[in-house]
Amino acid sequence: MRAVTSGTRAWLLQRLTAVYMLLFLVVVLARFAADAPSSYEAWRSWIGAGGMRLAVLLFTAALLLHAWVGLRDVAMDYLHPPALRIGVLALVGAGLAAAGAWVALAVVAL
Repeated sequence: MRAVTSGTRAWLLQRLTAVYMLLFLVVVLARFAADAPSSYEAWRSWIGAGGMRLAVLLFTAALLLHAWVGLRDVAMDYLHPPALRIGVLALVGAGLAAAGAWVALAVVAL
């Protein structure tokens, strides 16, 4: 029963992150269609606003979780030796964590 629950949880997480990313992109594209930032200062003030900063961080977290679930499933399906699978997943996890930290630092620094 545990394996089924884990698969269902991963499936649900994949769908929820996809829905958030889609909604975020629709809102951003609508904002750009209505009034695109015309300068660096306008872009920075728009991204640096409290609500938008949080939305960008949530988008980044959703993107990284979505990527982790997908890559983890691919690794579990196609990498059969346990040592290779663990090594690849460790590298993927480290890369995704580094990318998340970089985005967080960039957004917080605004």
